[in-house]
Amino acid sequence: MTEFVVPVRDDVAEYCSSVRGLVLRLLEAISDSLGLKRDHIDKTLSKHGQHMALNYYPPCPQPELTYGLPGHTDPNLITILLQDDVPGLQVLRDGKWIAVNPIRNTFIVNIGDQMQVISNDRYKSVLHRAVVNCNKERISIPTFYCPSPDALIGPATDLIDDDHPAVYRSFSYGEYYEKFWKRGLASECCLDLFKTCIP
Repeated sequence: MTEFVVPVRDDVAEYCSSVRGLVLRLLEAISDSLGLKRDHIDKTLSKHGQHMALNYYPPCPQPELTYGLPGHTDPNLITILLQDDVPGLQVLRDGKWIAVNPIRNTFIVNIGDQMQVISNDRYKSVLHRAVVNCNKERISIPTFYCPSPDALIGPATDLIDDDHPAVYRSFSYGEYYEKFWKRGLASECCLDLFKTCIP
């Protein structure tokens, strides 16, 4: 029997490097949009972490009985999602799940919990889920961009004033990540655990 090996290592490495470059440009643009120095978010992260997953959702004859991935927000800073042409991603808006239909040759950019904290709620983490299809398989490839576990995360001081008090206390990303996974995806978002008491 002949073993067939697909040489994908170099392609994956190039893809990961390109996504990192995209994320760094996005972080500069987001910092700029908040009125911060362009490198503010980049410097806040300490050593950056980048993780990629490959999600395969097989066809399901009764898709209404299961989720490919339950509703949740991403615990990281920002997520770049590459998906095929089969719909499955949904976001919660005004209490309703809305389909995000794929557009060829585009990425979905999800704001994560850490960006919501750093921006002091000016950017919102996106509550989303993945549903399965009754006829077609679906593949998605998310790349999660994360702070270092020891990075101290909190609202940018330039975004705090009398009219905009700090919504969150400072914490390490490692602390947040641990509490996120202890609560589980079904809990949707654990940002409430890190809020300050605002009168």
